[in-house]
Amino acid sequence: MSPAMAAGGGIGVVVMALVAMFLGADPGTIARILGQGRQPQVVQQTGPAVDDDAKEFISVVLRDTENVWTQLFRAHVRGGEYQPPKLVMFSGQVRSGCGPANAAVGPFYCPADQQVYIDPQFFDQLAQRHDAPGDFAQAYVIAHEVAHHVQYLLGYSDKVNQIRQRGNELESNRASVRLELQADYLAGVWAHHAQKDYSILEPGDIQEAINAANQIGDDTLQRQATGYVIPDRFTHGSSEQRMRWLSEGLRTGDINAMEELFTIDYDSL
Repeated sequence: MSPAMAAGGGIGVVVMALVAMFLGADPGTIARILGQGRQPQVVQQTGPAVDDDAKEFISVVLRDTENVWTQLFRAHVRGGEYQPPKLVMFSGQVRSGCGPANAAVGPFYCPADQQVYIDPQFFDQLAQRHDAPGDFAQAYVIAHEVAHHVQYLLGYSDKVNQIRQRGNELESNRASVRLELQADYLAGVWAHHAQKDYSILEPGDIQEAINAANQIGDDTLQRQATGYVIPDRFTHGSSEQRMRWLSEGLRTGDINAMEELFTIDYDSL
C-alpha cells in the first residue's frame, strides 16, 4: 500500500456507504441517457480521427452534465440559466483560446473560450499509467472539467485569478488547490444528481471514480515523479483531499455548499 493510500484509508467506509446509498435502485448505465436533452456542442479539430466509441461516450457524459447543471442552475442560481461549454476533442495537439497545448497536459478547460478540451487517448494513460481504469473514472474526469466551467460562470475562476495576479506563489498554489478541490466536489454533485435522475451508476462505478481521484493527487504524482513530496507546490490537492471532496459531493449533491471550499481554513481542506 502506498503512503497516499494509507493516508486516505478511512475513505473505504465512505465509499461503501456511497455504494449502498446509490445502488439501492436498479442500476443502469450512462448510455441510458443517450438521446435525452439537447445535443452537446462537440467540435473536432484537425488531426487524426477520434475513435467513434470514445467520441460517443464523451458526448453522452457531456450531455448528462448539461441536463444536470441546467436543472441545478434553475433551482439554485438566482437568475441563472446554465450556458454549457463546447467540447473540443483533439488528438496530439490543439490550439485553444488559452494558447497551444498538447496531449501531455491532459484534459483542460479554457475560460477564455469556454471550451473543454479532451484528447481521448488520455483515458488510456489514466488506465495504464495511473492505474485508474473504468468508464466512470473517465466520466469523473469529464465532469471535473465541466465543473471548471461552472466555476467560471459563478465567479470562482475570477476570484482565483485575482489571487494569482498578486504574484505570491504559495498563495496562488493554495488558491488553485481550492479551485481544483471544488471542481472535484462539483463532479460529485453532478454524479449524485445524475444517479438520482437517470440511474447511471453500476456496481463498481463509485470505486472507479474514487480511485481515479486517488491516483491523480499531487502527492501521488510528485512521489512517482521525484520520490518525495512538497506540499507547498500542490496545485490540485492531495489524493486524500481529492477523494474526500469528490465523495462529499457524491454524498450530498448540495451545490450551495461549494462556497465552503473557499471559506474554511486551508489546513482543514
